[in-house]
Amino acid sequence: MGPSSPGGANGSGPDSTVRAVWGLAREVEGLRTQFEDQVGELRAKVEPLTAMPEKVSTLARTVRAIAAQLAGAESEVPSWSWLDLPADLDRAQTMLTELTVWLRQVFLRYPDGAGVLPECWMWHPDVVEELVWLAAAWHAAYRDEDATVARAADWHDRYRPGVVRRIKSSAGGCSLENHEHDGPAHRPAPSVPMGEGLAPIALWWAEDRDNPAPVPTAEQLAAAQAAARQRRGGVRR
Repeated sequence: MGPSSPGGANGSGPDSTVRAVWGLAREVEGLRTQFEDQVGELRAKVEPLTAMPEKVSTLARTVRAIAAQLAGAESEVPSWSWLDLPADLDRAQTMLTELTVWLRQVFLRYPDGAGVLPECWMWHPDVVEELVWLAAAWHAAYRDEDATVARAADWHDRYRPGVVRRIKSSAGGCSLENHEHDGPAHRPAPSVPMGEGLAPIALWWAEDRDNPAPVPTAEQLAAAQAAARQRRGGVRR
């Protein structure tokens, strides 16, 4: 029988110890590599987030700047409605002044426009509203950055003739004399007919609409008859 191996039959001894240490070293190296890979993946996910606070701050500053610009420009936004114009003397005078310039330059150049506009046109809020809107449409068709031939065509074919027709219907035969104290056009701002009937009608519609509406009261009938007489010219202020 020859000499036994240094480690003995059961693999113990220095060689087996070395092998065990090398195996452990490989496992440690594998764990280290795996850990570094995981750290690298985590860093790749985290790094984009490190810039997030600065991006959020930048966005907040941008939003505040836009809000400030909008707040500052809010009073500068032109109003294209005479009826919805705030109770502001300067704005009312500015709107009428700009409108008269546009009337002279554009609207009154058309014979049917000049022929239909009464001298009391400023006394008719509905006429002023029509003209302000028509001027706004003209600016959109000719002066805006995105003005188009199609807009101009609509203005000529539909908008201007429509305004001329409505002015003729509502105020074409009017005159300044009609706006004197006893004139038929000297009247206060309109009120909503039968406004006092709002509560019972709202109650009926909300809770009992399957049944007939409330019967008009004697006071409501009398008010309706008086309003009808005034519309026919039977009552003058």
